[in-house]
Amino acid sequence: MSQLAAPFGLRPAYSPSGIVRPGPLGTIVSAHPSDIYQNEPVMINAGGFLVGAAPDSRAIGTFQGVEFDDTEGRHRVSNRWTANTVATNIRAYYIQAQDTVMYEIQADDTLTQASLGQQYDWTALTGSTITGLSSVALDVSSAAANAGLRVLGINPGPDNEIDDPFPIVLVQISEHQTVFDIASI
Repeated sequence: MSQLAAPFGLRPAYSPSGIVRPGPLGTIVSAHPSDIYQNEPVMINAGGFLVGAAPDSRAIGTFQGVEFDDTEGRHRVSNRWTANTVATNIRAYYIQAQDTVMYEIQADDTLTQASLGQQYDWTALTGSTITGLSSVALDVSSAAANAGLRVLGINPGPDNEIDDPFPIVLVQISEHQTVFDIASI
């Protein structure tokens, strides 16, 4: 599992309530010029619209899907936003809980036990137009005192060790858009 690089973005993995539930909390501007993929970090821009969150920016959560009415009036539901889609009644679903939701993400390189508690950014926003899933990964080379994600542990899945070439780790958003920075442990 951790021997191959197959990133899947920030996949929701845990909530103390036992339920990780996205809500229709935002909207995307019609004809938004960039793709937004499921499990991609997102933020609210100055105009109040949901957009992909670049690796060095603050995220509000992770994109989980969208529903909208297309130019022919048909209702559409998708796990990704396709760039330049013209639509109305756009409702974007994302997970927002900054301190209670834990995500799993694949690292783009080997980590060590000392990586636990440290902070890293994510890689550039990309994804699959076939599956609609993000291919964002934990950017191991971006370790910093204040970065976007804090590593909390290793995913307890089979064949997944911290020193594997591409381990899957559990993280929280440490530079959340609605709270102050929380420095590394």
